[in-house]
Amino acid sequence: MNTSLERWPQQLRDGLRQMGVDLSASQQQQLLDYLALLHKWNKAFNLTAIRDANVMVSRQLLDSLSILPFIKGPRILDVGTGPGLPGIPLAIALPDQQFVLIDSNGKKTRFVQQSLVTLGLGNVEVVRTRVEAYRSDAGFDTITSRAFAALPKMLELTRHLLDERGRLLAMKGTVPTEEIAELEADGYGVAVVPLQVPNSDGQRHALLVERTATAGGRDADLG
Repeated sequence: MNTSLERWPQQLRDGLRQMGVDLSASQQQQLLDYLALLHKWNKAFNLTAIRDANVMVSRQLLDSLSILPFIKGPRILDVGTGPGLPGIPLAIALPDQQFVLIDSNGKKTRFVQQSLVTLGLGNVEVVRTRVEAYRSDAGFDTITSRAFAALPKMLELTRHLLDERGRLLAMKGTVPTEEIAELEADGYGVAVVPLQVPNSDGQRHALLVERTATAGGRDADLG
């Protein structure tokens, strides 16, 4: 076995402890099984730019789980999920919540579907489509994304899917001050929360976007 992969269980245990995230042994094994699948498929299908096994626990699993405290409500949509990030790690950690993972890339959605079967995840649906074309009978409580689009564009594309009291939860590196100012000018509240990801270099932030009364009226005008 690759020595880097042998270190994954300890890296995951240590990282979860540092983050204060309590997951069962079976949940941790599911996360590791998912990461092993991603590592294997990535060699042939180029699913993610992160190929160094030494950093995959931090950059893929722990980074995804860093937004756990900000997930709101029972229905979560992960937009531009790619190979299932952050959606699959979150779904493993939150088995009582329902997740929809969207991406327009068939290669990536096929990998996500195979992962769901292999891992036995029954609380996840994967949809291959563009988010602006997707429709749902009910709004989502939280819509997540990891480097999907600039905030104003993300809001424009997902507005029809967000519950009236829902939250847009975008994962970013540095704080996009101009994007935030644009949303605030339109009447949206934006909270910026630094994320602590063990063994990860660089800045990470969660941007929590929620409607205000002003934005609600503007949305009604937009139809």
